[in-house]
Amino acid sequence: MPTHPEALREMSDPRPQAGRRADFPHFHPIQTRWMDNDVYGHVNNVVYYSWFDTAVNHYLVAQGVLDIEHGAVIGLVIETRCNYFASVAFPEQIEVGVRVAHLGRSSVRYELGIFKAGEDTAAAQGHFVHVYVDRQSRRPVTLPDALRSALAALSPR
Repeated sequence: MPTHPEALREMSDPRPQAGRRADFPHFHPIQTRWMDNDVYGHVNNVVYYSWFDTAVNHYLVAQGVLDIEHGAVIGLVIETRCNYFASVAFPEQIEVGVRVAHLGRSSVRYELGIFKAGEDTAAAQGHFVHVYVDRQSRRPVTLPDALRSALAALSPR
């Protein structure tokens, strides 16, 4: 067992690695906007979380399993994280890779990669966890079958 402090730190907290396109079964294209750039000349970190939300919810709406206005079941984000590997800036086109890493009884962990158009390695990568709840009571519910099926299509085979 290594005893050097740096070796121990690396073992307990390895650096995140950028994913590849092949790691993600679904992609959602997004055009960066002028307002996405911050004073440092790149897309501000908070915008990445918006892209995560947009890609997942667009997929769910397109699959017919999320009714934003009237659905009885909604997903609440309870955890999120993002690691940044390369800068993205307006006017670049990006694609958000989406996969499901864990499908629970009432929750799902999405993993997402931000790819510059045509690039194979993620410029940023993160995750968020949705807990699905009853719209009115906000109590967790079992994932409806249609939602579970749509999410399973994004899970590794």
